[in-house]
Amino acid sequence: MPRAAVVGGSIAGLSCAHSLIAAGWDVVVIEKSCSPQTGTPTGAGLGLDPQARKFIEHWLNQPDLLHNSTLPLTIDLNQATDSEKKISWTLTRDENFNFRASHWADLHGLLYRALPPSIVLWGHHFLSFCSSDDKAFVRVKAKVIQTNEITEIVGDLLIAADGCLSTIRKCFLPDLKLRYSGYSAWRGVLDFTGNENSDTIINLHKAYPELGKCLYFDLGPGTHSVLYELQNKRINWIWYINQPEPELKGNSMTMKVSNEMIEKMHKEAEKMWVPELARVMKETKEPFINLIYDCDPLQQIFWDNVVLVGDAAHPTSPHGLRSTNMSILDAAVLGKCLEKWGLENLRLALKEFQSIRVPVISKQVLHSRRMGRIKQGLALLDRKIFDPKKATSEDCEELQQRNMPLFADAPILLNTT
Repeated sequence: MPRAAVVGGSIAGLSCAHSLIAAGWDVVVIEKSCSPQTGTPTGAGLGLDPQARKFIEHWLNQPDLLHNSTLPLTIDLNQATDSEKKISWTLTRDENFNFRASHWADLHGLLYRALPPSIVLWGHHFLSFCSSDDKAFVRVKAKVIQTNEITEIVGDLLIAADGCLSTIRKCFLPDLKLRYSGYSAWRGVLDFTGNENSDTIINLHKAYPELGKCLYFDLGPGTHSVLYELQNKRINWIWYINQPEPELKGNSMTMKVSNEMIEKMHKEAEKMWVPELARVMKETKEPFINLIYDCDPLQQIFWDNVVLVGDAAHPTSPHGLRSTNMSILDAAVLGKCLEKWGLENLRLALKEFQSIRVPVISKQVLHSRRMGRIKQGLALLDRKIFDPKKATSEDCEELQQRNMPLFADAPILLNTT
């Protein structure tokens, strides 16, 4: 049985495990976290598109599991907020938006629990890899964090699912630099369990009456926020703020914040947003900052028997709800290609994977970048800066998620005669 080593046990890595197992491969996932996450840790919401959901449901073998842990997002609503008058009005509304909202930890848990036991090597820090001279196999070294023991995994294929700051990608593209978007994002999840009848939640649902089925975007001058509800009485919010590039410390796009920074954010939120949204931000425990980076699309995402997937292959800004969906599609297409070609034609399988995914992810990364700049009131060469108060209906149409290239029909395999 062919064997793959997957570096990274996030959603991209676990999705690859599922897809390759379905294709008849043996899989080992190397993950530095010491154990699967339990409960609801600091994390974020995400939106799942129909294509991604189809594969997840197939991998889980119980479609109801995904449905029951998510909420519908049937409406994509962009509205403008006047920060002085504290009023909002609709810019554009799409009532045929067929996404579902999930919490990262919920989706990760579903994928992990549906895998065979012992697939994931928890507490293993990836160190290095090397391919054999004939490229017939790849040897991966990892350190067991608790014991400092060095372990080796030998496989036919190495899958780099190690995120937008991928160590493996640097081996092939050492000069690649990520591109700072010009803005960062405050974000958080408010758990209102037991507080369903509080003034905060009652007033929030009055101000945003379609929470539970709607993806809300609030646009102000040079800024925008995102709001939607998650399963189990949680509100997910994001607030994008234009600012110079902060200093990036460590191997994470999540920035630690101080109490002083949080208090300043609360005061600014009261100035910018309607009181109901500002209150949610204020009552959220442990809000955090994501630094928003992407990179110009890669034209190559495999070398011999090493392939990039997920954010390692396509760091992207979040405005098209693409990162998780692209990762799941990467995994699905990779599995289909490996199943089609077999181990004896591994290079042809990876070549087809690349030829299918690169055109899709290239268009989607660039479109997400464009959407972010429009909503943040940043300059673009081919259009004037977006002003919610002066925007025409044609301007507003550009805000809709469904304009994403290959929004609902990204190819899975090449058409062959």
